[in-house]
Amino acid sequence: MPGSTRAAENRADKQRFRPSLYHNQSAMIHFRHPLPGVERPQMEADVVIIGGGPAGMACALRLSQLIDRHNQENADAPLSKENIYVLEKAREIGGHCLSGGLLDPRSMRELLPGFESEAPLDAQVTKESVWFLREKKARRLPFVPPPLREHGNYIVSLNRFTKWLGQKVEDAGITIFTGFAGSELLMDGDKVLGVRTDDKGVGKDNQPKANFEAGYDLHAKVTVLAEGVRGNCAKQLINTLGLEDPNHAQVYGVGVKELWEIPAGRIAKGEVRYTQGYPLTNAEYGGAWVYGTSDTEVSIGFVTGLDYEDPRTDPHHVFQSFKLHPFARRILEGGKMIRYGAKALPYGGWLTMPRIYGEGWMLLGDSASFLNSQRLKGIHLAIKSGMLAAETAFRALRSNDASAETLRGYKDAVDSSWIGAELYPVRNFHQAFEHGLFEGMIRAGVQQISGGSNMGPDYRNGAGYLRMQHADDMNPGNRPQMTFNAKGDGKLTFDRLTDVYHSGTRHDEDQPTHLVVRDLNLCVTRCLREYGNPCQYYCPAAVYEIVDDTSPTAAASGKKLQINFTNCVHCKTCDIQDPYQIVDWVPPEGGGGPSYDGM
Repeated sequence: MPGSTRAAENRADKQRFRPSLYHNQSAMIHFRHPLPGVERPQMEADVVIIGGGPAGMACALRLSQLIDRHNQENADAPLSKENIYVLEKAREIGGHCLSGGLLDPRSMRELLPGFESEAPLDAQVTKESVWFLREKKARRLPFVPPPLREHGNYIVSLNRFTKWLGQKVEDAGITIFTGFAGSELLMDGDKVLGVRTDDKGVGKDNQPKANFEAGYDLHAKVTVLAEGVRGNCAKQLINTLGLEDPNHAQVYGVGVKELWEIPAGRIAKGEVRYTQGYPLTNAEYGGAWVYGTSDTEVSIGFVTGLDYEDPRTDPHHVFQSFKLHPFARRILEGGKMIRYGAKALPYGGWLTMPRIYGEGWMLLGDSASFLNSQRLKGIHLAIKSGMLAAETAFRALRSNDASAETLRGYKDAVDSSWIGAELYPVRNFHQAFEHGLFEGMIRAGVQQISGGSNMGPDYRNGAGYLRMQHADDMNPGNRPQMTFNAKGDGKLTFDRLTDVYHSGTRHDEDQPTHLVVRDLNLCVTRCLREYGNPCQYYCPAAVYEIVDDTSPTAAASGKKLQINFTNCVHCKTCDIQDPYQIVDWVPPEGGGGPSYDGM
Protein backbone atom coordinates (compact mmCIF):
# COMPACT_ATOMS: atom_id res chain seq x y z
CA MET A 1 0.00 0.00 0.00
CA PRO A 2 2.62 2.54 -1.05
CA GLY A 3 2.01 6.17 -0.11
CA SER A 4 2.36 9.17 -2.41
CA THR A 5 2.07 12.96 -2.42
CA ARG A 6 -1.23 12.66 -4.27
CA ALA A 7 -2.46 10.20 -1.63
CA ALA A 8 -1.78 12.75 1.10
CA GLU A 9 -3.58 15.42 -0.92
CA ASN A 10 -6.57 13.11 -1.39
CA ARG A 11 -6.78 12.42 2.34
CA ALA A 12 -6.59 16.09 3.22
CA ASP A 13 -9.15 16.93 0.54
CA LYS A 14 -11.62 14.38 1.87
CA GLN A 15 -11.25 15.64 5.42
CA ARG A 16 -11.85 19.22 4.29
CA PHE A 17 -14.91 18.21 2.30
CA ARG A 18 -16.57 15.85 4.72
CA PRO A 19 -17.78 18.35 7.38
CA SER A 20 -19.57 20.49 4.80
CA LEU A 21 -21.96 17.62 4.06
CA TYR A 22 -23.50 17.90 7.47
CA HIS A 23 -24.52 21.49 6.78
CA ASN A 24 -25.95 20.92 3.30
CA GLN A 25 -29.47 20.25 4.49
CA SER A 26 -31.02 20.25 1.01
CA ALA A 27 -28.77 17.39 -0.03
CA MET A 28 -29.32 15.23 3.02
CA ILE A 29 -31.44 12.20 3.74
CA HIS A 30 -31.96 11.98 7.47
CA PHE A 31 -31.11 9.00 9.59
CA ARG A 32 -33.72 6.31 9.92
CA HIS A 33 -34.57 6.88 13.58
CA PRO A 34 -37.83 6.01 15.35
CA LEU A 35 -40.68 8.32 14.40
CA PRO A 36 -40.84 11.57 16.37
CA GLY A 37 -43.87 12.55 18.40
CA VAL A 38 -44.87 8.95 19.14
CA GLU A 39 -45.76 7.89 22.65
CA ARG A 40 -43.45 5.01 23.54
CA PRO A 41 -43.75 2.27 26.12
CA GLN A 42 -41.24 2.68 28.95
CA MET A 43 -39.39 -0.17 30.65
CA GLU A 44 -37.01 -0.01 33.57
CA ALA A 45 -33.99 -2.29 33.56
CA ASP A 46 -30.97 -2.98 35.67
CA VAL A 47 -28.77 -4.03 32.75
CA VAL A 48 -29.50 -3.90 29.00
CA ILE A 49 -27.11 -5.75 26.69
CA ILE A 50 -27.37 -4.60 23.07
CA GLY A 51 -26.31 -7.48 20.85
CA GLY A 52 -26.73 -11.22 21.25
CA GLY A 53 -23.43 -12.43 19.86
CA PRO A 54 -20.76 -14.27 21.87
CA ALA A 55 -19.73 -11.14 23.82
CA GLY A 56 -23.29 -10.25 24.81
CA MET A 57 -24.23 -13.81 25.67
CA ALA A 58 -21.09 -14.32 27.76
CA CYS A 59 -21.85 -11.08 29.60
CA ALA A 60 -25.41 -12.19 30.37
CA LEU A 61 -24.40 -15.69 31.44
CA ARG A 62 -21.56 -14.50 33.69
CA LEU A 63 -23.83 -11.92 35.29
CA SER A 64 -26.38 -14.63 36.02
CA GLN A 65 -23.69 -16.80 37.61
CA LEU A 66 -22.58 -13.95 39.86
CA ILE A 67 -26.14 -13.17 40.93
CA ASP A 68 -26.79 -16.84 41.72
CA ARG A 69 -23.66 -17.00 43.86
CA HIS A 70 -24.55 -13.75 45.61
CA ASN A 71 -28.07 -14.97 46.38
CA GLN A 72 -26.78 -18.22 47.83
CA GLU A 73 -24.49 -16.31 50.15
CA ASN A 74 -26.87 -13.41 50.88
CA ALA A 75 -30.36 -14.89 51.14
CA ASP A 76 -31.56 -11.85 53.10
CA ALA A 77 -30.52 -9.38 50.34
CA PRO A 78 -31.02 -11.16 47.00
CA LEU A 79 -30.50 -9.60 43.58
CA SER A 80 -33.01 -10.17 40.78
CA LYS A 81 -32.41 -11.23 37.18
CA GLU A 82 -35.84 -10.13 36.05
CA ASN A 83 -34.66 -6.72 34.83
CA ILE A 84 -31.66 -7.92 32.84
CA TYR A 85 -32.34 -7.97 29.10
CA VAL A 86 -30.47 -8.92 25.95
CA LEU A 87 -31.57 -7.30 22.66
CA GLU A 88 -30.83 -9.23 19.46
CA LYS A 89 -31.82 -7.76 16.09
CA ALA A 90 -31.87 -11.11 14.26
CA ARG A 91 -35.04 -13.20 13.97
CA GLU A 92 -33.45 -15.84 16.18
CA ILE A 93 -30.40 -16.15 18.37
CA GLY A 94 -27.23 -16.49 16.29
CA GLY A 95 -29.00 -15.55 13.05
CA HIS A 96 -26.54 -12.75 12.25
CA CYS A 97 -23.43 -14.42 13.70
CA LEU A 98 -20.74 -15.12 11.13
CA SER A 99 -17.07 -15.94 11.50
CA GLY A 100 -14.42 -18.04 9.85
CA GLY A 101 -15.15 -20.10 12.93
CA LEU A 102 -12.00 -20.94 14.88
CA LEU A 103 -12.42 -20.90 18.66
CA ASP A 104 -9.62 -20.65 21.18
CA PRO A 105 -11.34 -22.37 24.14
CA ARG A 106 -9.52 -20.42 26.87
CA SER A 107 -12.34 -18.07 27.85
CA MET A 108 -15.06 -20.70 27.50
CA ARG A 109 -13.20 -22.95 29.95
CA GLU A 110 -13.37 -20.09 32.43
CA LEU A 111 -17.04 -19.35 31.75
CA LEU A 112 -18.33 -22.92 31.58
CA PRO A 113 -15.74 -25.49 32.69
CA GLY A 114 -16.20 -28.71 30.76
CA PHE A 115 -18.15 -26.96 27.99
CA GLU A 116 -16.57 -29.25 25.39
CA SER A 117 -18.81 -32.14 26.43
CA GLU A 118 -22.01 -30.37 25.29
CA ALA A 119 -21.14 -27.43 23.03
CA PRO A 120 -21.66 -27.78 19.25
CA LEU A 121 -18.00 -28.08 18.21
CA ASP A 122 -17.42 -29.25 14.64
CA ALA A 123 -13.84 -30.44 14.97
CA GLN A 124 -10.69 -30.02 17.00
CA VAL A 125 -7.75 -28.77 14.93
CA THR A 126 -5.25 -31.54 14.24
CA LYS A 127 -3.31 -30.12 11.29
CA GLU A 128 -2.43 -26.68 9.94
CA SER A 129 -0.44 -25.21 7.08
CA VAL A 130 0.29 -21.80 5.53
CA TRP A 131 0.59 -21.21 1.80
CA PHE A 132 1.76 -18.39 -0.44
CA LEU A 133 -0.10 -18.15 -3.75
CA ARG A 134 0.90 -16.79 -7.11
CA GLU A 135 -1.46 -16.70 -10.06
CA LYS A 136 -1.09 -20.37 -10.93
CA LYS A 137 1.13 -21.77 -8.21
CA ALA A 138 0.97 -22.43 -4.46
CA ARG A 139 3.99 -22.81 -2.22
CA ARG A 140 3.64 -24.26 1.24
CA LEU A 141 5.70 -22.55 3.91
CA PRO A 142 8.19 -24.96 5.50
CA PHE A 143 6.94 -24.02 8.95
CA VAL A 144 3.79 -22.62 10.53
CA PRO A 145 4.33 -19.24 12.23
CA PRO A 146 3.64 -19.53 15.98
CA PRO A 147 0.51 -17.29 15.91
CA LEU A 148 -1.12 -19.64 13.38
CA ARG A 149 -0.48 -22.89 15.22
CA GLU A 150 -4.01 -24.02 15.98
CA HIS A 151 -3.66 -27.38 17.73
CA GLY A 152 -6.14 -27.53 20.60
CA ASN A 153 -8.50 -24.97 19.09
CA TYR A 154 -11.94 -25.82 17.68
CA ILE A 155 -13.62 -25.26 14.33
CA VAL A 156 -17.15 -24.08 15.03
CA SER A 157 -20.22 -22.67 13.39
CA LEU A 158 -20.52 -19.36 15.24
CA ASN A 159 -24.23 -19.41 14.44
CA ARG A 160 -24.79 -22.75 16.18
CA PHE A 161 -22.36 -21.95 18.98
CA THR A 162 -24.07 -18.64 19.81
CA LYS A 163 -27.49 -20.29 19.64
CA TRP A 164 -26.26 -22.83 22.20
CA LEU A 165 -24.91 -20.04 24.42
CA GLY A 166 -28.24 -18.24 24.10
CA GLN A 167 -30.06 -21.30 25.37
CA LYS A 168 -27.74 -21.34 28.37
CA VAL A 169 -28.58 -17.69 29.03
CA GLU A 170 -32.31 -18.31 28.84
CA ASP A 171 -32.03 -21.38 31.07
CA ALA A 172 -30.22 -19.17 33.58
CA GLY A 173 -33.25 -16.87 33.78
CA ILE A 174 -32.14 -13.95 31.59
CA THR A 175 -34.65 -12.58 29.05
CA ILE A 176 -33.55 -12.35 25.40
CA PHE A 177 -35.64 -10.25 23.03
CA THR A 178 -35.03 -11.42 19.45
CA GLY A 179 -36.11 -9.26 16.51
CA PHE A 180 -35.45 -6.07 18.49
CA ALA A 181 -32.71 -3.74 17.31
CA GLY A 182 -31.14 -1.02 19.42
CA SER A 183 -32.08 2.01 17.34
CA GLU A 184 -30.43 4.77 19.34
CA LEU A 185 -29.02 5.40 22.77
CA LEU A 186 -30.88 7.48 25.32
CA MET A 187 -28.33 10.00 26.58
CA ASP A 188 -28.06 12.94 28.93
CA GLY A 189 -24.77 14.64 28.15
CA ASP A 190 -22.07 11.99 28.45
CA LYS A 191 -24.32 9.66 30.43
CA VAL A 192 -26.12 6.74 28.79
CA LEU A 193 -29.59 6.24 30.26
CA GLY A 194 -30.59 3.24 28.14
CA VAL A 195 -31.65 2.46 24.59
CA ARG A 196 -34.64 2.94 22.30
CA THR A 197 -35.64 -0.07 20.24
CA ASP A 198 -36.75 0.11 16.63
CA ASP A 199 -40.27 1.06 15.56
CA LYS A 200 -42.07 -1.72 13.70
CA GLY A 201 -44.57 -1.31 10.90
CA VAL A 202 -43.18 1.85 9.30
CA GLY A 203 -43.70 2.12 5.54
CA LYS A 204 -41.15 3.17 2.95
CA ASP A 205 -42.78 6.62 2.99
CA ASN A 206 -41.66 6.82 6.64
CA GLN A 207 -45.29 6.79 7.82
CA PRO A 208 -46.89 4.29 10.24
CA LYS A 209 -48.68 1.33 8.65
CA ALA A 210 -51.73 -0.42 10.06
CA ASN A 211 -49.51 -2.81 12.04
CA PHE A 212 -47.36 -0.04 13.54
CA GLU A 213 -45.80 -0.71 16.94
CA ALA A 214 -43.73 1.95 18.63
CA GLY A 215 -40.30 0.98 19.92
CA TYR A 216 -39.61 0.77 23.63
CA ASP A 217 -37.53 3.16 25.70
CA LEU A 218 -35.49 0.86 27.93
CA HIS A 219 -34.04 2.84 30.84
CA ALA A 220 -31.09 1.01 32.31
CA LYS A 221 -28.66 1.48 35.16
CA VAL A 222 -25.97 -0.12 32.97
CA THR A 223 -26.04 -0.29 29.16
CA VAL A 224 -23.68 -2.80 27.59
CA LEU A 225 -22.89 -2.40 23.88
CA ALA A 226 -21.97 -5.73 22.28
CA GLU A 227 -23.20 -5.09 18.74
CA GLY A 228 -20.21 -6.44 16.83
CA VAL A 229 -18.31 -4.50 14.21
CA ARG A 230 -19.39 -0.89 13.60
CA GLY A 231 -22.47 -1.26 15.74
CA ASN A 232 -25.11 1.40 15.27
CA CYS A 233 -25.31 2.46 18.92
CA ALA A 234 -21.56 2.03 19.44
CA LYS A 235 -20.90 4.32 16.49
CA GLN A 236 -23.30 6.90 17.93
CA LEU A 237 -21.51 6.74 21.27
CA ILE A 238 -17.99 6.86 19.83
CA ASN A 239 -18.78 9.82 17.59
CA THR A 240 -20.80 11.74 20.18
CA LEU A 241 -18.23 11.42 22.95
CA GLY A 242 -15.10 11.37 20.77
CA LEU A 243 -13.94 8.02 22.12
CA GLU A 244 -11.57 7.13 19.27
CA ASP A 245 -8.06 8.52 18.99
CA PRO A 246 -7.75 9.99 15.45
CA ASN A 247 -4.05 9.09 15.45
CA HIS A 248 -5.01 5.47 16.01
CA ALA A 249 -8.19 5.18 13.98
CA GLN A 250 -9.90 1.82 13.67
CA VAL A 251 -9.09 -0.12 10.50
CA TYR A 252 -11.13 -2.99 9.15
CA GLY A 253 -11.28 -5.94 6.82
CA VAL A 254 -14.26 -7.66 5.26
CA GLY A 255 -14.53 -11.43 5.21
CA VAL A 256 -16.54 -13.20 2.50
CA LYS A 257 -17.41 -16.79 3.35
CA GLU A 258 -19.05 -19.82 1.78
CA LEU A 259 -19.88 -23.19 3.25
CA TRP A 260 -19.38 -26.12 0.85
CA GLU A 261 -20.25 -29.78 0.68
CA ILE A 262 -17.32 -31.53 -1.00
CA PRO A 263 -16.32 -35.09 -1.98
CA ALA A 264 -14.66 -36.98 0.86
CA GLY A 265 -10.87 -37.01 0.94
CA ARG A 266 -10.26 -33.44 -0.25
CA ILE A 267 -9.39 -32.09 3.20
CA ALA A 268 -9.33 -33.78 6.58
CA LYS A 269 -11.76 -33.02 9.35
CA GLY A 270 -9.95 -30.62 11.70
CA GLU A 271 -7.47 -29.44 9.06
CA VAL A 272 -6.73 -25.71 8.75
CA ARG A 273 -5.08 -23.99 5.76
CA TYR A 274 -4.22 -20.30 5.44
CA THR A 275 -3.06 -18.45 2.33
CA GLN A 276 -1.49 -15.13 1.44
CA GLY A 277 -0.87 -13.51 -1.92
CA TYR A 278 -3.02 -14.01 -5.01
CA PRO A 279 -5.55 -12.71 -5.93
CA LEU A 280 -4.37 -9.65 -3.98
CA THR A 281 -1.31 -7.71 -5.06
CA ASN A 282 1.56 -6.71 -2.79
CA ALA A 283 -0.29 -3.42 -2.19
CA GLU A 284 -3.26 -5.00 -0.36
CA TYR A 285 -3.65 -6.84 2.90
CA GLY A 286 -5.61 -10.05 3.28
CA GLY A 287 -5.73 -13.77 2.79
CA ALA A 288 -7.87 -16.91 2.74
CA TRP A 289 -8.82 -19.62 5.16
CA VAL A 290 -9.95 -23.19 4.55
CA TYR A 291 -11.29 -25.15 7.54
CA GLY A 292 -12.29 -28.81 7.36
CA THR A 293 -15.46 -28.88 9.45
CA SER A 294 -16.05 -32.55 8.58
CA ASP A 295 -14.81 -35.07 6.03
CA THR A 296 -17.34 -33.72 3.53
CA GLU A 297 -17.83 -30.06 4.52
CA VAL A 298 -15.52 -27.09 4.40
CA SER A 299 -15.62 -23.48 5.56
CA ILE A 300 -13.80 -21.33 3.04
CA GLY A 301 -13.42 -17.59 2.77
CA PHE A 302 -11.24 -14.60 2.07
CA VAL A 303 -10.60 -11.46 4.12
CA THR A 304 -9.65 -8.26 2.28
CA GLY A 305 -8.30 -5.33 4.26
CA LEU A 306 -10.42 -2.20 3.92
CA ASP A 307 -7.39 0.04 3.64
CA TYR A 308 -6.61 -0.47 -0.04
CA GLU A 309 -5.73 2.23 -2.56
CA ASP A 310 -7.45 1.04 -5.74
CA PRO A 311 -11.18 1.96 -5.71
CA ARG A 312 -11.86 -0.98 -8.05
CA THR A 313 -10.84 -3.49 -5.37
CA ASP A 314 -13.76 -5.89 -5.07
CA PRO A 315 -13.71 -8.27 -2.06
CA HIS A 316 -16.42 -10.51 -3.55
CA HIS A 317 -14.50 -10.87 -6.81
CA VAL A 318 -11.28 -11.43 -4.85
CA PHE A 319 -12.88 -14.43 -3.17
CA GLN A 320 -14.39 -15.80 -6.38
CA SER A 321 -11.02 -15.44 -8.15
CA PHE A 322 -9.33 -17.25 -5.28
CA LYS A 323 -11.63 -20.24 -5.82
CA LEU A 324 -10.43 -20.48 -9.43
CA HIS A 325 -6.84 -20.93 -8.27
CA PRO A 326 -5.69 -24.57 -8.49
CA PHE A 327 -5.14 -24.57 -4.70
CA ALA A 328 -8.85 -23.95 -4.01
CA ARG A 329 -10.20 -25.67 -7.12
CA ARG A 330 -8.73 -29.01 -6.05
CA ILE A 331 -10.72 -28.79 -2.81
CA LEU A 332 -14.06 -27.52 -4.16
CA GLU A 333 -14.48 -28.89 -7.68
CA GLY A 334 -17.38 -31.32 -7.85
CA GLY A 335 -18.79 -29.98 -4.59
CA LYS A 336 -21.78 -27.77 -3.83
CA MET A 337 -21.96 -24.34 -2.21
CA ILE A 338 -24.67 -24.34 0.47
CA ARG A 339 -24.34 -21.08 2.44
CA TYR A 340 -22.90 -17.61 1.95
CA GLY A 341 -22.20 -14.59 4.14
CA ALA A 342 -20.01 -11.53 4.65
CA LYS A 343 -18.96 -9.58 7.71
CA ALA A 344 -16.50 -6.81 8.53
CA LEU A 345 -13.94 -7.25 11.30
CA PRO A 346 -11.76 -4.79 13.24
CA TYR A 347 -8.07 -5.12 12.43
CA GLY A 348 -6.59 -2.31 14.51
CA GLY A 349 -6.25 -4.10 17.83
CA TRP A 350 -4.99 -2.59 21.06
CA LEU A 351 -3.90 0.79 19.68
CA THR A 352 -7.25 1.49 18.01
CA MET A 353 -9.37 0.52 21.00
CA PRO A 354 -11.77 3.36 21.85
CA ARG A 355 -12.50 4.26 25.46
CA ILE A 356 -14.55 1.28 26.60
CA TYR A 357 -16.38 2.60 29.66
CA GLY A 358 -18.17 5.72 30.86
CA GLU A 359 -21.20 6.99 32.71
CA GLY A 360 -23.59 4.06 32.63
CA TRP A 361 -22.04 2.18 29.66
CA MET A 362 -19.41 -0.34 28.54
CA LEU A 363 -18.19 -1.50 25.10
CA LEU A 364 -17.46 -5.17 24.39
CA GLY A 365 -16.12 -7.51 21.71
CA ASP A 366 -15.64 -6.32 18.16
CA SER A 367 -17.33 -3.01 18.99
CA ALA A 368 -14.32 -2.35 21.23
CA SER A 369 -11.59 -3.74 18.91
CA PHE A 370 -11.07 -7.00 20.79
CA LEU A 371 -9.58 -8.98 17.90
CA ASN A 372 -6.07 -10.34 17.49
CA SER A 373 -5.28 -9.75 13.81
CA GLN A 374 -2.00 -11.64 14.09
CA ARG A 375 -3.83 -14.80 15.20
CA LEU A 376 -6.95 -14.06 13.11
CA LYS A 377 -9.12 -14.67 16.18
CA GLY A 378 -11.58 -12.70 18.25
CA ILE A 379 -14.30 -15.01 19.57
CA HIS A 380 -12.37 -15.89 22.73
CA LEU A 381 -11.57 -12.22 23.35
CA ALA A 382 -15.20 -11.21 22.87
CA ILE A 383 -16.29 -13.83 25.42
CA LYS A 384 -13.67 -12.76 27.94
CA SER A 385 -14.59 -9.08 27.52
CA GLY A 386 -18.22 -10.03 28.19
CA MET A 387 -17.22 -11.82 31.38
CA LEU A 388 -15.17 -8.88 32.66
CA ALA A 389 -17.97 -6.45 31.83
CA ALA A 390 -20.43 -8.66 33.71
CA GLU A 391 -18.23 -8.65 36.79
CA THR A 392 -18.07 -4.86 36.66
CA ALA A 393 -21.84 -4.53 36.10
CA PHE A 394 -22.42 -6.85 39.08
CA ARG A 395 -20.38 -4.57 41.32
CA ALA A 396 -22.34 -1.59 40.00
CA LEU A 397 -25.65 -3.29 40.84
CA ARG A 398 -24.52 -4.23 44.32
CA SER A 399 -23.38 -0.70 45.08
CA ASN A 400 -26.18 0.98 43.11
CA ASP A 401 -23.47 3.02 41.41
CA ALA A 402 -22.98 2.89 37.63
CA SER A 403 -20.77 5.96 37.43
CA ALA A 404 -17.73 6.10 35.19
CA GLU A 405 -15.55 5.74 38.28
CA THR A 406 -17.17 2.39 39.08
CA LEU A 407 -17.27 1.13 35.49
CA ARG A 408 -13.62 2.04 35.05
CA GLY A 409 -13.03 -1.25 36.82
CA TYR A 410 -13.87 -2.92 33.50
CA LYS A 411 -10.95 -1.22 31.73
CA ASP A 412 -8.62 -1.99 34.64
CA ALA A 413 -9.70 -5.64 34.49
CA VAL A 414 -9.10 -5.80 30.73
CA ASP A 415 -5.63 -4.28 31.10
CA SER A 416 -4.60 -6.71 33.83
CA SER A 417 -6.18 -9.81 32.26
CA TRP A 418 -4.85 -12.10 29.59
CA ILE A 419 -6.66 -9.89 27.03
CA GLY A 420 -4.04 -7.21 27.65
CA ALA A 421 -1.28 -9.80 27.76
CA GLU A 422 -2.37 -11.12 24.35
CA LEU A 423 -3.20 -7.89 22.52
CA TYR A 424 -0.53 -5.48 23.71
CA PRO A 425 2.43 -7.39 22.19
CA VAL A 426 0.69 -7.38 18.76
CA ARG A 427 -0.45 -3.75 18.93
CA ASN A 428 1.55 -2.77 15.83
CA PHE A 429 0.89 -5.88 13.76
CA HIS A 430 -1.64 -4.74 11.16
CA GLN A 431 -0.14 -1.26 10.98
CA ALA A 432 3.19 -2.84 9.94
CA PHE A 433 1.65 -3.69 6.54
CA GLU A 434 1.03 -0.05 5.61
CA HIS A 435 3.63 -0.17 2.85
CA GLY A 436 2.80 -3.57 1.43
CA LEU A 437 2.83 -7.28 2.12
CA PHE A 438 6.55 -8.01 1.91
CA GLU A 439 7.69 -5.10 4.06
CA GLY A 440 4.91 -5.94 6.49
CA MET A 441 6.07 -9.54 6.84
CA ILE A 442 9.57 -8.33 7.69
CA ARG A 443 8.26 -5.85 10.24
CA ALA A 444 5.94 -8.46 11.72
CA GLY A 445 8.90 -10.80 12.12
CA VAL A 446 10.84 -8.11 13.98
CA GLN A 447 7.82 -7.54 16.22
CA GLN A 448 7.63 -11.26 16.96
CA ILE A 449 11.20 -11.16 18.24
CA SER A 450 10.96 -7.82 20.04
CA GLY A 451 7.68 -8.43 21.86
CA GLY A 452 5.65 -6.14 19.64
CA SER A 453 8.00 -3.18 19.57
CA ASN A 454 8.07 -1.12 16.40
CA MET A 455 11.75 -0.37 17.04
CA GLY A 456 10.58 3.12 17.93
CA PRO A 457 7.24 4.80 18.69
CA ASP A 458 4.05 2.86 18.07
CA TYR A 459 2.52 3.31 14.62
CA ARG A 460 0.01 6.03 14.01
CA ASN A 461 -2.67 5.45 11.40
CA GLY A 462 -5.72 7.08 9.90
CA ALA A 463 -8.94 5.40 8.84
CA GLY A 464 -8.57 2.91 5.99
CA TYR A 465 -10.89 4.74 3.56
CA LEU A 466 -8.45 7.68 3.53
CA ARG A 467 -5.97 5.53 1.61
CA MET A 468 -8.27 5.18 -1.41
CA GLN A 469 -6.85 6.88 -4.49
CA HIS A 470 -8.65 8.67 -7.29
CA ALA A 471 -9.46 6.33 -10.15
CA ASP A 472 -7.34 8.28 -12.63
CA ASP A 473 -4.27 7.72 -10.42
CA MET A 474 -4.52 3.96 -10.81
CA ASN A 475 -3.22 1.73 -13.59
CA PRO A 476 -6.13 1.39 -16.04
CA GLY A 477 -5.21 -2.22 -16.78
CA ASN A 478 -7.03 -5.15 -15.20
CA ARG A 479 -6.16 -6.12 -11.66
CA PRO A 480 -5.73 -9.86 -11.02
CA GLN A 481 -9.02 -10.13 -9.15
CA MET A 482 -10.89 -8.18 -11.84
CA THR A 483 -10.28 -10.87 -14.45
CA PHE A 484 -12.99 -13.02 -12.88
CA ASN A 485 -16.26 -13.15 -14.84
CA ALA A 486 -18.74 -11.27 -12.65
CA LYS A 487 -21.53 -13.67 -13.62
CA GLY A 488 -19.61 -16.72 -12.38
CA ASP A 489 -19.91 -20.20 -13.79
CA GLY A 490 -22.65 -21.33 -11.40
CA LYS A 491 -20.56 -24.27 -10.23
CA LEU A 492 -17.37 -22.96 -8.65
CA THR A 493 -17.94 -19.21 -8.81
CA PHE A 494 -21.11 -17.17 -8.36
CA ASP A 495 -22.46 -13.70 -8.92
CA ARG A 496 -23.47 -11.56 -5.97
CA LEU A 497 -27.19 -12.22 -6.24
CA THR A 498 -26.70 -15.99 -6.22
CA ASP A 499 -24.56 -15.68 -3.12
CA VAL A 500 -27.06 -13.34 -1.45
CA TYR A 501 -29.77 -15.95 -2.04
CA HIS A 502 -27.65 -18.46 -0.12
CA SER A 503 -27.32 -16.02 2.80
CA GLY A 504 -31.03 -16.37 3.62
CA THR A 505 -31.35 -12.58 3.67
CA ARG A 506 -34.87 -11.28 4.07
CA HIS A 507 -36.20 -7.74 4.63
CA ASP A 508 -39.69 -6.29 4.40
CA GLU A 509 -39.56 -4.18 1.24
CA ASP A 510 -42.15 -1.73 2.56
CA GLN A 511 -39.92 0.05 5.05
CA PRO A 512 -37.49 2.97 4.88
CA THR A 513 -34.06 2.03 3.61
CA HIS A 514 -31.64 1.33 6.42
CA LEU A 515 -28.71 2.41 4.22
CA VAL A 516 -28.84 6.16 4.62
CA VAL A 517 -26.88 8.15 2.03
CA ARG A 518 -26.71 11.77 3.09
CA ASP A 519 -26.04 13.23 -0.35
CA LEU A 520 -27.28 11.23 -3.35
CA ASN A 521 -26.19 13.94 -5.75
CA LEU A 522 -22.59 13.54 -4.65
CA CYS A 523 -22.69 9.88 -5.71
CA VAL A 524 -23.32 10.69 -9.39
CA THR A 525 -21.11 13.76 -9.60
CA ARG A 526 -17.97 13.93 -7.53
CA CYS A 527 -17.76 10.26 -6.50
CA LEU A 528 -18.47 9.07 -10.04
CA ARG A 529 -15.77 11.36 -11.39
CA GLU A 530 -13.13 10.82 -8.72
CA TYR A 531 -13.55 7.18 -7.68
CA GLY A 532 -15.83 5.53 -10.21
CA ASN A 533 -18.38 4.75 -7.47
CA PRO A 534 -16.48 2.17 -5.39
CA CYS A 535 -19.72 1.19 -3.61
CA GLN A 536 -20.42 -0.99 -6.65
CA TYR A 537 -17.26 -2.94 -5.85
CA TYR A 538 -16.83 -3.03 -2.09
CA CYS A 539 -20.40 -4.15 -1.30
CA PRO A 540 -20.51 -7.98 -1.39
CA ALA A 541 -24.30 -8.07 -1.76
CA ALA A 542 -25.16 -5.99 -4.89
CA VAL A 543 -26.87 -3.33 -2.78
CA TYR A 544 -25.49 -0.34 -4.67
CA GLU A 545 -26.02 0.15 -8.40
CA ILE A 546 -25.37 3.15 -10.63
CA VAL A 547 -28.16 3.19 -13.20
CA ASP A 548 -29.36 5.51 -15.98
CA ASP A 549 -31.59 8.40 -14.95
CA THR A 550 -33.79 9.95 -17.64
CA SER A 551 -35.88 12.07 -15.27
CA PRO A 552 -36.05 15.87 -15.72
CA THR A 553 -34.09 16.34 -12.48
CA ALA A 554 -31.29 13.95 -13.44
CA ALA A 555 -27.68 14.93 -12.76
CA ALA A 556 -25.52 16.01 -15.67
CA SER A 557 -23.99 12.53 -15.67
CA GLY A 558 -27.40 11.02 -16.49
CA LYS A 559 -26.92 8.55 -13.63
CA LYS A 560 -28.45 7.86 -10.23
CA LEU A 561 -27.68 5.60 -7.31
CA GLN A 562 -30.10 2.73 -6.81
CA ILE A 563 -30.04 1.19 -3.33
CA ASN A 564 -31.25 -2.43 -3.25
CA PHE A 565 -31.42 -2.49 0.55
CA THR A 566 -33.26 -5.82 0.72
CA ASN A 567 -30.04 -7.52 -0.46
CA CYS A 568 -28.08 -6.27 2.56
CA VAL A 569 -26.24 -8.95 4.56
CA HIS A 570 -25.37 -6.52 7.38
CA CYS A 571 -21.60 -6.65 6.80
CA LYS A 572 -21.23 -2.85 7.42
CA THR A 573 -18.63 -2.43 4.65
CA CYS A 574 -20.43 0.56 3.09
CA ASP A 575 -20.53 2.40 6.40
CA ILE A 576 -16.80 1.78 6.82
CA GLN A 577 -15.38 2.23 3.33
CA ASP A 578 -17.31 5.03 1.63
CA PRO A 579 -14.61 7.58 0.68
CA TYR A 580 -16.71 10.56 1.81
CA GLN A 581 -18.22 8.88 4.88
CA ILE A 582 -21.77 9.81 3.87
CA VAL A 583 -23.23 6.31 4.19
CA ASP A 584 -24.76 5.33 7.52
CA TRP A 585 -25.85 1.77 8.20
CA VAL A 586 -28.74 1.90 10.67
CA PRO A 587 -30.82 -1.08 11.79
CA PRO A 588 -33.70 -2.15 9.57
CA GLU A 589 -36.88 -3.33 11.22
CA GLY A 590 -35.88 -5.91 13.81
CA GLY A 591 -35.81 -9.45 12.45
CA GLY A 592 -34.64 -8.41 9.00
CA GLY A 593 -31.33 -9.49 7.52
CA PRO A 594 -29.43 -12.68 6.82
CA SER A 595 -30.02 -16.09 8.34
CA TYR A 596 -26.60 -17.60 8.84
CA ASP A 597 -27.72 -21.13 9.68
CA GLY A 598 -24.68 -23.31 10.20
CA MET A 599 -22.24 -20.51 9.45
